[in-house]
Amino acid sequence: MVDTLSRQLTRWIEAGLIDEELAARIRALEAAQIDSGRWRWPIWLALALGALTTAAGTLLFVAAHWDNLSPALRLALVTTLVGGFHVAGALIADRFPATATTLHAIGTAALGAGIYLAGQIFNLEEHWPGGLMLWALGAAIAGVVLRTWPQTLLTAVLAPAWLVAEWAVAAHYRWAPTGFRVISCGVFLLALAYLTNVRSEPASSHRRALTLLGAVGVLPAAVLLALSSEGFTYYVQPIATPLRIAGWSTAVGLPLLVAIALRGAAVWPNVVAAVWVLALFKLRPVAGDAAMYAWWAVGAVGLVAWGVVERHSERVNYGAAIFGGTVLAFYFSQVMDKLGRSASLITLGLLFLAGGWLIERTRRRLVVAARGGAL
Repeated sequence: MVDTLSRQLTRWIEAGLIDEELAARIRALEAAQIDSGRWRWPIWLALALGALTTAAGTLLFVAAHWDNLSPALRLALVTTLVGGFHVAGALIADRFPATATTLHAIGTAALGAGIYLAGQIFNLEEHWPGGLMLWALGAAIAGVVLRTWPQTLLTAVLAPAWLVAEWAVAAHYRWAPTGFRVISCGVFLLALAYLTNVRSEPASSHRRALTLLGAVGVLPAAVLLALSSEGFTYYVQPIATPLRIAGWSTAVGLPLLVAIALRGAAVWPNVVAAVWVLALFKLRPVAGDAAMYAWWAVGAVGLVAWGVVERHSERVNYGAAIFGGTVLAFYFSQVMDKLGRSASLITLGLLFLAGGWLIERTRRRLVVAARGGAL
């Protein structure tokens, strides 16, 4: 970036647009910004590790002494655990905002433990998804009050986790094809909505956090979707029609509502993705296994095209990864067992060498195009 800026400044000086003094001031300003940015990520890494270790140590301390505490002390400990970190964060918010944000995040994380511990203290009726609902609600309230990205991230994780838990309980853990597919459909479409929430730069820290969450979750969600489309089940038992309708409506409708809130009128690619997922579940009985792999390849190409059009290279990278995984899965399931041992290994090696080179070469060109270059 420094070299590019230097070349641009030289060109502007030669064109008479700026003088040497102004160019020097621009170089000094940009150098200061780059230097400060280099030191920002170690600070956030230290804060993240501190948050994790503090939260883990607190929970271990509570677990070690829980049986020795009276109910009154247990309640007092739970209250202190939930409110103490938020109070500490509020006290230092003006002087140390980054540390305050971390403490508030620990407080929201401790809320979940406090909810379930309170249920244990008072022997409340067991409905464990209700604890996730209260936890997600607390994170959402903290997000509205504090307006920090960790609260947004926690809400974005906890709310879907609550819905998945509610579905599992409502279906009585009957993992018929519908039960498994509802979860995989909803998780994949929601991860895709998170990944693609940013349309133009610069993006807020909340949107960047959602993009990171989508980037972490979209590939595992794709694997879950692929397994559910295979029809693997643990215990096959029909799910009632009203429950099935409610499950599919939530699995498809909620990610689309999130996409509408994040992308506005440009939600049509998410609608296409939802149609692609629903067609995926119906394709195998109609067209067979080979069509399934072709459909996955179409989806991967669509994600790549989405990244190129909106100039986001991470979508190109994930689309290329899904395409490569589809080719390998097709080879292992449809081709390898039809060849001899040596021929299958030779073919696999050539596939890695030639196919990997071609995919990587194409990916690099498309990443350049997504960043504003020419194909």
